[in-house]
Parts: sequence; C-alpha cells; structure tokens
Amino acid sequence: MHTFLSNNRQELIDRCKAKVAARPRREATDEQLKNGVPLFLDQLTRTLKAEEAGEDEESIDISGSPGGTVADRRSQMGVSAAAHGMELLKRGYTVDQVVHDYGDLCQAITDLAVERDAPFSINEFRTLNRCLDNAIARAVTEFSAYRDSLIDVRRAAAINLKLGFLVHELRNGLATATLAIHALEVGNLSITGATGGVLKRSLKSLGTLITHALDEVRATQGASAAEQHPLCSLAEFLAEAGSAAALQAQAQGHLLHIQPVDASLGIRVNRDVLQGALANLLHNAFKYTRPQTMVSLSAYALDDRIRIDVADHCGGLPLGDTEKMFMPFFQAGKDRTGVGLGLSIARKAVEADGGTLSARDLPGVGCVFTISLPRFAVQQGMATDS
Repeated sequence: MHTFLSNNRQELIDRCKAKVAARPRREATDEQLKNGVPLFLDQLTRTLKAEEAGEDEESIDISGSPGGTVADRRSQMGVSAAAHGMELLKRGYTVDQVVHDYGDLCQAITDLAVERDAPFSINEFRTLNRCLDNAIARAVTEFSAYRDSLIDVRRAAAINLKLGFLVHELRNGLATATLAIHALEVGNLSITGATGGVLKRSLKSLGTLITHALDEVRATQGASAAEQHPLCSLAEFLAEAGSAAALQAQAQGHLLHIQPVDASLGIRVNRDVLQGALANLLHNAFKYTRPQTMVSLSAYALDDRIRIDVADHCGGLPLGDTEKMFMPFFQAGKDRTGVGLGLSIARKAVEADGGTLSARDLPGVGCVFTISLPRFAVQQGMATDS
C-alpha cells in the first residue's frame, strides 16, 4: 500500500480537495494542506513502510498505537491532527467537517485502489483504519477542547462586561448621593430643597439599576416588545442633570455653565438610563478638564434631531481614532481611577433610544461629546410628536 500511496500521492490530494470544495462554504486552505490530508498521507506512508520493515516502535512513534493512549497524543500524527483540528475551528468549521477531511482521504484511497485494481493486505487495511482512528480522535479532541476554552473566555468576558457596567453605574449614583448628603450637612439645607431632590433622584436611580439587574437575572429567553417611553421636556431633563452636575463641579473646583433650552423641545427616552449616560459624559468632562476651567452643557434642535453637547477644556483629545474611547475598558489618560466603561455605557444607552453619541476634538482647547436624538415637541404641558 505504501508504494501505491507514494505513486498516487498528488492524485489522492486532488481528489480530497475536490471533495472539500464540493461541500458548502469550504475550500482547502494553506494550513489544511500543511497539517491536514497531505501530511497525514505522508505519515501513513511512513507508518506502512516501518511496519513492513518490522520497525514497530517507529510505526507507533509516527502514528500511535491501536486503541489510542495518552502517549499517542505526542505521536507525529497526533500532533499534526491536533493542529489540523484547531485550525478548522479558527476558520469557523464544525466538528463533522473535521471528521469529513479524514473520511475523504479514506474514500479517495478506496476508490482509486478499485480503479487501479491495487491489492492491499488485511494488515495494511488495519493500519489505515488505526491511523484514521487516531488522527480523527486527536483532531476532534483538540477541536472540542479549543472550542470549549473559547466559549469559556467569551462567557467570562460577557459576564465581566455586564458586571462592570452595573458597578460603574452604581458607583456614579452613589457618588452623586454622597455629594448631595455632604452639601445638605454642610449647608444645613432642607431635604425638600433642590439638593434634596438630587439625593432622591440618585437613590431612585440606584434602585432602578438594581431592579433592572434583578429583572435580567429572572428573565427567560425570548424577546419582548420594545418599550415605548413617554415624551419629556428637554429643558426639564437638562435641569435635572445640571443639579447633580453642579454639586460635582463645586466639589472639584470647576465651573459649570448650562445654556437655556427651548421649552418646546422634547425627547422620547428612557429617562433614568439617559440621565445616567449624560452623567457619565459630565463626570468625564470634570475628570479631564483643566483646573478652574468651565464645562458647558447645552441642547438645541438641528433639523429633525436634538443635540445635547457636553464641552470641556481638557486641551484636546489624544492622537488617534476617537472611536477607541468608546470601547469597553479603554483608558487613554493617566487617571486610572475608573475602569474605562463610562463612554461605552453612555453610547449603549443613547443608541437604545435611537440616538448616537460622538466626540469632536478641539485641538489645544478641549473636546465636545454630542448626543443626537430624534426630535419631538412639547406644548403647554402636552407631549406630542413633532
């Protein structure tokens, strides 16, 4: 058989490539040709030669023993089959396609042997089957192990990201509540005043975050109908955000300027969630703006959109793609007190309400983060679509 395999090596490879190409979305890659059928064919040929020469140890070293053992994983055929299985997984193939690769070669050898009327002994067929068995076992084992490890890594990353989002938002809400309590204590203020309102809204926001987290834990599979959020006044929305931001500006020694907003403008959003997104942008601005400089908050209409701008005096953004700032856990500055989730959370929140969040660099001056949302109108206390 080893003479037959040597003499017809390219023919067998070509037949296997044709079988691979005939299957949906498959073609033979360079790595497949390196660790797949051609290498297996060479190892099978060398195994047959070793057995014919009575070199049993050499045969097992090349292709492993019958039945397969742990030691067989280190055989030449075991190592290359493992590499082949991993390569197929990386390219998005399924476990049955791993098996098919070796099955194609077995069928090609059998068909060509019949066509050429090539006689094979029973022992040679046993060796062929042993090699196929060992190679398939190692390829499938490595494929499954690598697939499982990838699933574990992705699952852990997803859980870590969700946990990071929750902790980040809880920390922001707690920080605002703490500032409000401090202001109430120092100023001997009434809990029914504006600062007390900031405290109440912060506590409500914390409760909402925890409720949403519990709902997600309890949720069963299946998509629910999208929630239709009520219209709210843009001016009231910004005033609410400004109350909390004013406490942070005062605590950090910055100036906050909130421009007047057209009372007729409205937005349809998840109010608590979008307040959290805007709070993240303001927190980011206070964190990076230069000492004693101003952070401004403004909102206006542009065609059928509402724009909310948060501008600071950070000196400009770092060179590079500004989109990187919105990636989870990305931190560009020296201040690493956070975890790099604020902008990512803000963008997801804005996009959930049909909006966009972008950044614009003002070199040498600062930057502007802009929330763009669908525009609605609010008239005489009644909210209607514009």
